[in-house]
Amino acid sequence: MAFRLACVLFFSIAIFWSSASADLVLSRVDRRIDLTSHIIRVSSSIKVENAGPAKASEFLLAIPDFQAKHLAYLSASSNEGKGKTKGSNLPIEIVHPEGMPRNLTSYSVSLLKDLEKGDSLLLDIISVFTHLLQPFPAEITQADVQLVLFQDSALYLSPYETKFQTLSVKVPSPRVESFTKLPNSKIVDKEIRYGPYENVPSFSYNPIIVHFENNQPFVVAQELVREIEISHWGNVQITEHYNLIHGGAHLKGGFSRFEYQTRRSLRGASSFRFLTARLPPRAHSVYYRDQIGNISTSHLWGDSRKTELEIEPRYPMFGGWHTSFTIGYDLPLQDFLFQSKGKRFLNISLGCPMHELVIDNLIVKVVLPEGSKDISVSVPFPTKQWQEIKYSHLDITGRHVVVLQKSNVVPEHNQYFQVYYKFNSLALLQEPFMLIVGFLLLFVTCIVYVHSDLSISRSSPSYLAKLHLEEVQATVQQIQKIVYHCLSIHDKLEASLRELSRTADVQTCKAVRKAADASLKEHAKELRALMGFLQSSPQATSIWPKVEELISKEKEMQEKLILKHTTVVDSYEKKASGREIENRVAALQQKLASLRQEVDDLLDVIDNI
Repeated sequence: MAFRLACVLFFSIAIFWSSASADLVLSRVDRRIDLTSHIIRVSSSIKVENAGPAKASEFLLAIPDFQAKHLAYLSASSNEGKGKTKGSNLPIEIVHPEGMPRNLTSYSVSLLKDLEKGDSLLLDIISVFTHLLQPFPAEITQADVQLVLFQDSALYLSPYETKFQTLSVKVPSPRVESFTKLPNSKIVDKEIRYGPYENVPSFSYNPIIVHFENNQPFVVAQELVREIEISHWGNVQITEHYNLIHGGAHLKGGFSRFEYQTRRSLRGASSFRFLTARLPPRAHSVYYRDQIGNISTSHLWGDSRKTELEIEPRYPMFGGWHTSFTIGYDLPLQDFLFQSKGKRFLNISLGCPMHELVIDNLIVKVVLPEGSKDISVSVPFPTKQWQEIKYSHLDITGRHVVVLQKSNVVPEHNQYFQVYYKFNSLALLQEPFMLIVGFLLLFVTCIVYVHSDLSISRSSPSYLAKLHLEEVQATVQQIQKIVYHCLSIHDKLEASLRELSRTADVQTCKAVRKAADASLKEHAKELRALMGFLQSSPQATSIWPKVEELISKEKEMQEKLILKHTTVVDSYEKKASGREIENRVAALQQKLASLRQEVDDLLDVIDNI
């Protein structure tokens, strides 16, 4: 890829470049490329001279497209030299100058003051790239180390002529599988050096490839949502939701936890087990959890300058593995909220506190107190911005939420931003007032309820109807109870007949019948009184037919049973045989069984009414 790009660039150089670009000359360029992590940082110290008659107000940077699409951060500042203060960052914007070769992305650096003829200026250019290291091989086993490829140019790609330049490439370990060897190139310990090269024409490009070992954690947050909630009661609550992936070479084959724990340096060198977050000083109420719940494998320590949180996921992270978790903490309000020109403003860092974390998509939500207005945001670099409404406890109109979104975020973006808004301090009394009124209404309601007679008047028709219905229900229950007593007497009569067949004691059997007859007559008197009340009650209209049928069936059972009892006893007195007795009472016995079933069914029906 690098060689193909070089050929394209060399052909593109044939395009005529405007004469204005030839006025600037780079007298010295020193580049340093840091490959010690998965975030590539390139720092260039450039001495610019104006060799033309016209003033120069801008300086052009050229970056190949295959690198520009991975560019996360770019800054330029003027440097007055040793012992002098470094200047502020210079404005940078993408431009499309005429005659610029294709496959290049151009950036314009605006100088603080015009560069006169013969004047020089020392610029410090810092560029940060993500996802530019290519794992090679793309898949490794647990026992393998991670090897990556890096592609660039040994010569500084610029639209200006360069008189003198050098390049140093710093790698994380002395193990370098291979690198492009050019004149004036060598490797010294962990550094590959190219140059010096002199009198290099504009748009010169000499591709190099470095294949080296890099076992640093390739921690990538595919999405990070930070929610910053302001409470004027003295607290700023931070909640961060992470969706992480190991962006290095994917793990091939199985994973052995035993080998990982016993020989981690040899069986999992490219994985990572811990993550460190550097929180603001005086952070408190820190928690760490994932979708399952709280995770106790974390350590927190700090001093007056910082607070560090070391967290350990539930499993080690190998290439291609994912994990999701949430961390949260609280901060003192007075450390981050200030007032200026009648407005309050939050001054807090935008980026992530995790060390060397690449964020593909960062969403920052700032939840302002209810009642905030005249909201404005100041961010040191371009972001997408919009506002939302969030409802929380005791909210009426909802809280304004300022949402910032940025892609391809690196630690260099962890800079302070400001959210300005107006807020009336009297609005702080809204929620306490609502609570006071709510509790007052509750207490008044309880007092009124306790001192109020909510019972139904005893003279009202509904109350009287209720009482009468209860009397009807009680009467029905008494009737059922009497019927059950009668059925138990029936069972005693049947039992006396069985005893008669065994002992032939006729007198005892007659005595049982006499006592049963007397009891049944007493129950009949009770039933007549209860049935009279039930028949005259309007509330018993629905149940009266069933009760009447029940009493009729039970009375018929009494008659049939007494007839059966008398027939059996008389037959025993006349010395009739057992077969003859059975024939005499067979029809009665069949009728009694049928009546008993009907009585039981009627009792069940009445129970369910």
